[in-house]
Amino acid sequence: MTNKHDGLARNSMDKLIRYHGEAEQTNEWTFFVKEMYSDSCVYSCEYGGTMLVEARGVAEIMATHYGRDMAHGWEEWTFPYVGTYVNEQGQGITHWMNRGPGLRADGSFYQTPGLSFMDFDNDGKIVKQLDFFDLAHQMKLCDELEEVGLLAAALKENWVIPMKKKIIDMLS
Repeated sequence: MTNKHDGLARNSMDKLIRYHGEAEQTNEWTFFVKEMYSDSCVYSCEYGGTMLVEARGVAEIMATHYGRDMAHGWEEWTFPYVGTYVNEQGQGITHWMNRGPGLRADGSFYQTPGLSFMDFDNDGKIVKQLDFFDLAHQMKLCDELEEVGLLAAALKENWVIPMKKKIIDMLS
């Protein structure tokens, strides 16, 4: 049974997915943030226990997750959605892929899975988002991309090297 809240959440999730598709084409990831996220939204990404990146409010979300992070090495990546789920309370889950540039020799994609958990308010705006992805496989994927010359230098410098250092420090 659907109600107004899960219908709004479903519509918002579908709109967010469309916006992400547009952003992949233009590499401009901030144009939809004010429309999709509440002013008090908390957007978090847990990097495999190494660090939690958290943005509070639209300005921080635009400056970090969709601004700084997407514009420094991720330009050739796409993030196609595999599936979505919305419950009656207006909470949603998306399953997506971190898909790197190019194809493997066997024709398969260079990719690893990710999940987002979102809570929507009565206006259909996201009030809380938590992203997870498999950090170990993401690091392996970046190594694989580097071996074939597809890893952007900016991504290696700004994300891969610092993240590997954090992982090593955490495990030491």
